[in-house]
Amino acid sequence: MVKNYNEILYENETLPTPRLTLRKFRKTDAADVFEYGSDAETLKYLVWEGLKTEDEAKESIINYYWSRLGFFAIELNETGKCIGGIDIRVDPDNEKASFGYVLNRAFWGKGYMTEALNAVLDLCLDKLQLNRVESTHYVGNEASGRVMQKCGMVYEGTGIREVKVKGVFYDVVHYAIVK
Repeated sequence: MVKNYNEILYENETLPTPRLTLRKFRKTDAADVFEYGSDAETLKYLVWEGLKTEDEAKESIINYYWSRLGFFAIELNETGKCIGGIDIRVDPDNEKASFGYVLNRAFWGKGYMTEALNAVLDLCLDKLQLNRVESTHYVGNEASGRVMQKCGMVYEGTGIREVKVKGVFYDVVHYAIVK
């Protein structure tokens, strides 16, 4: 059966959770995106160089976040603040997806990313009916691995000095979950 992944993503562009709403980014998120997108500690393990101005944040929203389906802002229900982002990258030929995420450092350690990732995994495995969802984190960023483990993902191995980020080679830890 051929699935129209884009149609399913379009139909599910808002994912509610108990404390969060995963939704499309808005131009009005620019200040919040700039807040986490300009923080060196938040971006330490990302290839993204970050933002220098709030206008760059708005341009990122318009030119990058809106450029494809499956890119979600993470909104805190209590305040409406955008505290991060999570995206799904579907590989239709192999019926799998990968994802990446970023969370404002002020909200680390509160279970928000685990909640967001669980919603994305449900979308991938239940609605998109993918066979596999995979992701990685760099050695040194074990908190990201703990999020994946809490969501039921399984450690698959570590690639030694696999990627170079901001001039530093990192070992890459691989996780996946299958249907």
